[in-house]
Amino acid sequence: MNRFEGGSFREAKIRYLDGDYQIVSSGSYVICAMTGAQIPVDELKYWSVARQEAYADCVSSLEADKRAGMLPNQSRA
Repeated sequence: MNRFEGGSFREAKIRYLDGDYQIVSSGSYVICAMTGAQIPVDELKYWSVARQEAYADCVSSLEADKRAGMLPNQSRA
């Protein structure tokens, strides 16, 4: 769905799946769980199936995985 197809300018509700997602409630964007940024649905590339969260970019996704304990925290010395 592109941003001009009946989704209006509101937050979409999405079920995140492995390699795909299912739109539960139409909208034009989702919110990044790490930054709070609006991500246009047609530009959504990063999400967590386990946490059912969207991320604006790979850096946000990596930080979310670190926070969840899925990856070692590189900032420790």
